[in-house]
Amino acid sequence: MENTSENKDLNKTEKSQRCITVGILAQVDAGKTTFSEQLLFHGGAIRSPGRVDRQDTVMDGNEIEKQRGITIFTDQAYFTYGGVRYYLLDTPGHVDFGPEAERALGAMDCGVLLLDASSAVSARAVTLFKLLRRWKKPVFFFLNKMDMEGASVVGAMESIRNRLTENVIFLDSQNPFSFEGEAGECLAERDEGLLEQYLEGGIDPQEGKRVLARLLKEGELTVAMAGSALRDHGIQEFLQVLGQLVQRDYNPEAPFGAFAYKVRRTREQRLVYLKILSGRLKPRDTVTVSREGQEPVQEKIHQIYQVMGSRYIPCAQAQAGELVAVSGLQETGCGTVLGRTEGTFPGSQMVPSLETQVLATDGTDDHRLLEILKSLEDEEPQLQAESRKMADGTIQVCVQVMGTIQLEVLKELMSSRFGVLVEFAPPRVLYRETIRKPVMGYGHYEPLRHYAEACLLLEPGERGSGITFESRCHVDVLAANYQSLIRTHVFERVHRGILTGSPLTDVKVVLMDGRSHLKHTEGGDFRQAVYRAIRQGLEKADNVLLEPWYEVEISAPAEAAGRIMAELSKRFAQLSPMEQYGNQAVIRGRGPVACLMDFSRELASMTRGEGTLSMGNAGYFPCHNQEEVIREIGYDKEGDPEHTSASVFCSHGAGFAVPWNEVEQYIHSSLRIDPEE
Repeated sequence: MENTSENKDLNKTEKSQRCITVGILAQVDAGKTTFSEQLLFHGGAIRSPGRVDRQDTVMDGNEIEKQRGITIFTDQAYFTYGGVRYYLLDTPGHVDFGPEAERALGAMDCGVLLLDASSAVSARAVTLFKLLRRWKKPVFFFLNKMDMEGASVVGAMESIRNRLTENVIFLDSQNPFSFEGEAGECLAERDEGLLEQYLEGGIDPQEGKRVLARLLKEGELTVAMAGSALRDHGIQEFLQVLGQLVQRDYNPEAPFGAFAYKVRRTREQRLVYLKILSGRLKPRDTVTVSREGQEPVQEKIHQIYQVMGSRYIPCAQAQAGELVAVSGLQETGCGTVLGRTEGTFPGSQMVPSLETQVLATDGTDDHRLLEILKSLEDEEPQLQAESRKMADGTIQVCVQVMGTIQLEVLKELMSSRFGVLVEFAPPRVLYRETIRKPVMGYGHYEPLRHYAEACLLLEPGERGSGITFESRCHVDVLAANYQSLIRTHVFERVHRGILTGSPLTDVKVVLMDGRSHLKHTEGGDFRQAVYRAIRQGLEKADNVLLEPWYEVEISAPAEAAGRIMAELSKRFAQLSPMEQYGNQAVIRGRGPVACLMDFSRELASMTRGEGTLSMGNAGYFPCHNQEEVIREIGYDKEGDPEHTSASVFCSHGAGFAVPWNEVEQYIHSSLRIDPEE
């Protein structure tokens, strides 16, 4: 850790200084890191912009990133320009590291989506734009590579309007706030006051700027500008516009609140990266950490650092609006809320679609292997490392991943950081299960001196909604504290489906009725009742197996388009009409991960290496070969005691199990409804 004299000015934030956190997002090779280096250069943070090919950038300082020439981890830096303190977050562009980019959204005040002006908007850019919208972040587009052959503002703007949003205004770098022509018309259509000015001869620049800032903040409009990061064209002008349009005020006098968006382990300590949303923070402060489904805990801050690429600079305090890394926190993970915060933070939408077994090739035992993977899971929660005892008594250590590039990086990390050599078994698709129609589920738990009963309506949820909860049970029937317990138990575990034992998703759990006992209801009783009620409902439900799908976009020579589309159709992909630009064909569609995960090799063969493939998460859809998958997995629902559908009742002082298909004959609640009515 260091604190040098050249960093003294950067180590202070004036009380009146505005702070803006800018997230840089893009697909691979859009020029994102080069763009970030230019911003740092114009902000005076570096003497000259680094270059990826020279491996001398402030961002992408990790050795693996340097070797591969891609961003793997979200890197950050900061500078002051025009009286504003800017924090930059350079996020990974490759889909395999999408969850790392998504977690950083919680720290951003705005997002800059870099687009290659010489080509159409990619599937990856569509995914990133949707994420920015989901997190309600103001969006700027920077049309990069305007120095490239074929680059066109007109073409790029048309592609944005066709694939991303029609609510976009283009600002010319030379006179961004003149609001003449198309830009003036775009603003006038969205504000009555400006419409009058526009019709009377022209929009006042200051008033137009004020309205544009408001529309940007409210998500009603996005802003596009153009330039070249490599040639340093349009970068300074873009920075000036961004600083004038982003409205985000932080209150350092309010109670402390923060959002944890990243965890990293160094040789010396565990660092948690925080976006401070309100108040101030000093070393040795005690903070309250909120945890999903658990009681809040108190933790003490040891040290606070400003982060500049790979450098950590100690500071005496931090305040609202700043990004810092802190040591001392052990219970705080990615996505954790600290102190008091307003608003909500969406859960992760980018989830792994593949699972693989980790095989140590150097004799490392399974216990140590799992320990290392759990350490990495602290930084990348989506790994979900676990050990499984198989039917033959062997142990399998498994992780969940987004794709094969992530596996290659994981292998290098385990070697370089822990000295462990591993290989991976062929990846398996991660399936999910849901229901097609509403169904009632009943769970009763009554061994001697225990009592709880839950009557739950399971309804199909919106695609991608996960598990949600609602109570329609009056507190006179079941006390509020027990209803709160039921809600906790719905969310605290992964509920397994009965087709393949895969996680249940896209289901709304509704509490319709419940029973407790004044003397006998103990802690944990409702947990058992809830688990059994959900499982009992699934036994009666019309269950559906879901599989992950990719969004795909292929650019290839036109003469190869027919063969490519035929091959994709054989792999159960659904294709949009082909587009052709000169000799290049653009093919878009979506299809099952199981069928497309190795398509890049096939594409390279069909196009002699001239085709490019962009893939993104499309979500989960009904499995194209459900019966075949169910047979292959061979899940034994009766042999899964952790997910039983039976209930426990009491008679003559002893508990006895009742199978799911007889539970409704014994249930104490009088509630009997037809869930489809």
